Order: sequence, then C-alpha cells, then structure tokens
Amino acid sequence: MATVSLPSSSSPITQVSQTPAHVNFSHQPALLTRLLLDLRGKRFEVDRETIMNLPESVLLCLFPNGLVLSRQSMVVDGNGEEEEEDVYAVDFDPDCFQFVLNFFRTASENFYGTDTTPGLYAAQQHLQESFSSSSDGSYGMANSAPSQNPLISKQAIIVLREELDYFAIPGKESVDSSDKGVNGIGGSSGEIKTDEHGIASEGLNKVKRRCGEYLMEKKNIFTALQRNVNKENNVAEQHLIDMLCMSGFNREDEWGFRALEPSRCCISSIALVLLKTGITHHPHSPDGDETASVEIDYAQMATSQKLLLFWRKPARKCWWDGLEIELPEKMSDDGGMLEPKMNVKLWARRVWTLELSLI
Repeated sequence: MATVSLPSSSSPITQVSQTPAHVNFSHQPALLTRLLLDLRGKRFEVDRETIMNLPESVLLCLFPNGLVLSRQSMVVDGNGEEEEEDVYAVDFDPDCFQFVLNFFRTASENFYGTDTTPGLYAAQQHLQESFSSSSDGSYGMANSAPSQNPLISKQAIIVLREELDYFAIPGKESVDSSDKGVNGIGGSSGEIKTDEHGIASEGLNKVKRRCGEYLMEKKNIFTALQRNVNKENNVAEQHLIDMLCMSGFNREDEWGFRALEPSRCCISSIALVLLKTGITHHPHSPDGDETASVEIDYAQMATSQKLLLFWRKPARKCWWDGLEIELPEKMSDDGGMLEPKMNVKLWARRVWTLELSLI
C-alpha cells in the first residue's frame, strides 16, 4: 500500500504552535472581596467568605439568576481611582437576611472562638487525632474518619425554610352579606368579589390580609405537618419530624423568623438550629487535661451524620393544607366594629426546604 507523507506545514499537529501564548493576567477580572447588597431599600456590605458560607437555599433566593464573584469591568475616574462599587439589588426580606447573618456569625464565634475567647473546636480538635490513630479509622462509628466526618472540624447548622402560599375562600354567608352591606360587611367599596378581569375587590383583599394575619400567629414549626401526618397516616413525614427533633429541634419550636411577603398572599419562614452531633463539652478537669472534658455519644453522632445528605443538596417537600377557620371580629377603641366575624375556607400550599450548612 502506498504511503502518503504530508508536508509539515499541512499537518494538523505541527500547525499548533508549541510556544505558549502570552496571557496578560493584569486584565483578568479581580475577585470581589465584598459585595454591596440592596435588599428592598436596605444596604448590606457583606464579605465574600460570608456569602459563600450561606445556605444554598438562601443564595438561590438572593441570586436566582446566579452570582458572579468577580468584577467584569472597572470604571476609572480621571484621578486613576476606581469609581464606587456595583450595588446588587436583591428582592429578599432584609430582616430575614440579618437574622441569618447574626445566627451564622454567633455560631462561628462560639465554635472557632474569638481573639479573646477560645471556641469549642479548640477543645475537640484532638478527636481528629483519636480517629486517625484508631485501628480501623472509625473509633466506634461507621464512616467517621476525619476526612469523611466533617462534623468534628466544622460547625453544622440545620436550615429549615417554609414558603406558604395561601388562598382564602369566604363563606357564602359572608359574600351575601357583603353584597347587601349588612353586619358591617361590604358596602359600596367592600364587596367580597372579583371583577370581570379577575381582579380582587378591596373587600376581598381585606379578607386576604386578615387571613395572612391569622396565619402569622401560627408560629409553631411542626403543627401543620403533624396535622397532615395524623390525617393521612404518612409514615415518612413522621420520620422526618422525628429525625429533626433528634437532631436539634424541639417539637414545640417556633419559626425563628416569619414575615408576610409584600403584595403577595405568601408567608416566608426560616428556622436555624445547631446540629446535635453528640459531642458534649464539660468543664476542664483540675489537671488541665482537655481530652477529659469532651465526650461523644456515638449513637447521636450516627444520627447526625444522616443529615450530611442535605449538605449543599437542599431537599424540598410540598403539601396542601385546608382548614375551616373563623376570623375574629375587630373592635375600635370607641366600641365600633372595624372587622366582623367571618368564616373562611383557607387553603395553604406549603413548601419546605431542608438543608445542612457547614461553616
């Protein structure tokens, strides 16, 4: 068979330059060390490390289209100085954001310590050496070598969020009364109805606001889910409640932050708790032996390790909840009726997001 020899100039290999192209790194975008955020009119200055430590589910709410942590361009004024940094406008409750920042900062200081006070990690870091020196690397726990069990070297926080969309359906007697303007319901501007375009009247909007106020008072975390368990005998949901209560929550806990979203029939809630890892710290022994001040409940550690499945992988659960409620009447200071008593069918669509954060 004849052999054809290609000239070197036409070879697809020899045509590639062997000299590396010069890259001008001075023009590469610099990483941002801090971000300026505008949350519904309130400014926050947050450093990059703090942003990166936030839960994935919170970051998705803050930056639904993603976040670029580098400056894409630099604007320089006539004096050679950079102009004011970009401000990111974010549609997120500023009080909720502050609540998350405060909790994470306090948890970090308690675990790692401050300039003046040592944290919990200083007293338990010897546990990593104990695991490493054990014969099988587990020291009594499955899959708990230091490289596989970050619960020893990191502070774990359980993040539970709820998005509650609610729908109010007034009882027929309330709608009829509003049409007639009796019992303090309705009148010329208070009829409970929608127009031909489906736009709610002021009377119907008032009912929605009252339902929102009613739900805002229901602050217990597990009441609605437990009610669903009792109604449908859902074993998986009961196991979820039991697992969370074994890992740091209490059955009577309330949401840490809860607020109505502006111009929406929606309530956002969030609860943050430290993961119960089974590591217990006791006062130091008289001889100064720190190893004697830390104990591990291996059964509890094994339970807490299950929640590592939700690290950087938020899990969601959605269910509907329907209730017949009676909105109480409201009276003015002089005894006049502001809002009448009203029966309402209240439907709520709840979306839970569960996640584990390590800081």
